[in-house]
Amino acid sequence: MSKFDDAAWTAYATADGLAHDTIRAIAFDGRGGTWFGTDGGGVSKFDGAAWTTYTTADGLASNYVYAIAFDGNGNGWFGTNWGASKFDGAAWTAYETADGLAHSNVHAVAIDGDGNTWFGTYGGGVSKFDGVSWTTYSTADGLAHDSVNAVAADGNGNLWFGTQAGLSRFDGANWTTFTTADGLANNWVASIAVEEGTGKLWFGTQGGVNVYDGANWTTHTASDGLVGNFVRSIAFDQQGNSWFGTTYGVSKFDGTTWTTYKATDGLATDDVWAVAVDRGGRKWFGTWGGASMLGWPFAVYLPVTFAQ
Repeated sequence: MSKFDDAAWTAYATADGLAHDTIRAIAFDGRGGTWFGTDGGGVSKFDGAAWTTYTTADGLASNYVYAIAFDGNGNGWFGTNWGASKFDGAAWTAYETADGLAHSNVHAVAIDGDGNTWFGTYGGGVSKFDGVSWTTYSTADGLAHDSVNAVAADGNGNLWFGTQAGLSRFDGANWTTFTTADGLANNWVASIAVEEGTGKLWFGTQGGVNVYDGANWTTHTASDGLVGNFVRSIAFDQQGNSWFGTTYGVSKFDGTTWTTYKATDGLATDDVWAVAVDRGGRKWFGTWGGASMLGWPFAVYLPVTFAQ
């Protein structure tokens, strides 16, 4: 552990209880649990003290977990390379193409404002599940490409899909696709995040990161201060900073200044797949060599009793 700006870096690996050192997704369940989707070890939950791992032996569709999202009822949804899984805290339910899923290789999961779960698949387009019925959308409907890397819902009822051939927006009736011709940095869109408060959309691509305010596009690349142009993950902290996980480390952007974090600073490795910020302001980074957390240690948040 090392100190940096009055905060601490903490690394977690299989020796600590993590299921696998390659982490593809991070999400929070709203009850103090941090969940890690791994590349071959299943999914691990960390409550700040203890680790719990779930695998196919428990009911997970596959041990290769690429995406995680939690709905308003506390259910966890997991995208894997062999279907999707739901976990209600007690029981696991698996969904495959036979159930209505567009494709078994699920790389993105998101929950919309109506409680529908959306699955971005690698080759079959995107599927919406309302708890009963499945609806699939593909290039035949207006989706830019049937391999979908990222899915996000904005505050205006739109769904956004990052694909291998551009960005698509779906308002429930109409599809609109954006490419480099419109201002997108690169047509391979790997990540999407909605900035709370402003409603601005951030898109991580293989050619840098874009900000879209509904009318104008702004692009940031390595020449501006971004540590690497392939942006796999985006998150925002409570101070208004934007965090980007790339193939060459992590970048923080405060709107003016860029700061880079690499393995020499405390990251497990420079190859970062997932970035997330919890309610305590701790920044979590899922890498190709374990997880790193930047923030005060968990003990700081424990209740303190003072003698009378």
